[in-house]
Amino acid sequence: MTSLPATSNSFDNLPLSPAAQENLRRLGYLEMTAIQAASLPAALQGKDLIAQAKTGSGKTAAFALALLAKLDARNFSVQAMVLCPTRELADQVTTEIRRLARAEDNIKVVTLSGGVPLRGQTSSLERGAHVVVGTPGRVMDHMDRGHLKLDTLSTLVLDEADRMLDMGFVDDIKKVARQCPAERQTLLFSATYPDGIAKLAAQFLRNPVSVKVESRHDNDQIEQRWYEVRDDQRLASVARLLEHFRPASTLAFCNTKARCRALAEMLQAQGYSALALHGELEQRDRDQVLIRFANGSCSILVATDVAARGLDVAGLAAVINVDISPDPEAHVHRIGRTGRAGQTGLALSLATMDEMGAVGRIEQLQGQPSVWHPLTDLTPTPGSRLLPAMATVHIQAGRKEKIRPGDVLGALTADLGYSREQVGKIDINEFATYIAVERSIAPEVAARLSAGRIKGRTVKARVLKD
Repeated sequence: MTSLPATSNSFDNLPLSPAAQENLRRLGYLEMTAIQAASLPAALQGKDLIAQAKTGSGKTAAFALALLAKLDARNFSVQAMVLCPTRELADQVTTEIRRLARAEDNIKVVTLSGGVPLRGQTSSLERGAHVVVGTPGRVMDHMDRGHLKLDTLSTLVLDEADRMLDMGFVDDIKKVARQCPAERQTLLFSATYPDGIAKLAAQFLRNPVSVKVESRHDNDQIEQRWYEVRDDQRLASVARLLEHFRPASTLAFCNTKARCRALAEMLQAQGYSALALHGELEQRDRDQVLIRFANGSCSILVATDVAARGLDVAGLAAVINVDISPDPEAHVHRIGRTGRAGQTGLALSLATMDEMGAVGRIEQLQGQPSVWHPLTDLTPTPGSRLLPAMATVHIQAGRKEKIRPGDVLGALTADLGYSREQVGKIDINEFATYIAVERSIAPEVAARLSAGRIKGRTVKARVLKD
């Protein structure tokens, strides 16, 4: 294994096309993150790569720019594939690759993951695709059915490889990799580097370049505060933290599904806009929860580590560790979701005496002691319950009905007279559309959309309740 030093952090130093450089500037990519600066020069040279970096470090753009640089847009066969541990991460990776591919004409990216029918994915593959992004199980399914051919593949990316191993995908990854041409580039990205990753890399990577970005967070960006609690104080203490700090958006981590449900129910009963995300949710419900949190119409998301893997929410104000993770790397990943892109964030952790061993391991990994504060310091901030600025309007029609974001925005602004500033994110999946609008106008928007038309057809719209 060889290592390369990090280079200058300007994208201008990379051997990318002028169109790609211009697209990066339009997207606001002015300087490379540490992992991009360390990995892109080697990846663009076609070298195999093992890259270790924390969540939110910019790794998606690192491998996306590398695989896009090699594509032949005129050849509608699968030339690159990204394997991800979860559907949510696969969707995010697909979105990012499409944004970065705008410099090229007609680059087609297809997502292959569970929770949606095979039929639509199969027809997308039949029409031709340059890049496939998917979860191992669904990718294997398409391969076994003969829908997905990998004989023209030139780049294989294993994203969050450590989590794929944790989730039991190692045999699937091996089977997929063996179906890829031997003369390919393989890029492996992982937040940690356990023995399983080393064994996987030894089997499928050729003389890889190894780069690592330190997993410790900048103390100037994330303020970490610790509180000692008894186990029976945990849930009530979360409410005290919320009343004291009043963060606009909070991701609260629990170690179990049962704790997730209990905390979300308690917060809802107290008037908070809170939703739970765990493995027992139906896929449609998972989609709605993630969309509502990402678009600012839910203030608090209570989640387990596995359920929240790959979740990336811009401007997340606070992370609360309701339980301390026994894995210190997982703790670092949790708190790294706040304080991104130059913003400041708050990481609040509740620990019992039984968890002090785990706290010690976290201190050792971070290279700094925990800063403890008494619960008695937490006093309610005056004011009414903080509600999210947005609400989500749900329409029972999506991509199947050929609805696009521009159609929805046009109906709201040109037809109904709302301003662009009153409308937030518009998310469209196969069968549904979700529109974030200012909370005060949401019921009116739903009623007027139901009474009007989008793209010449009537639709049913309703406000998703807290």
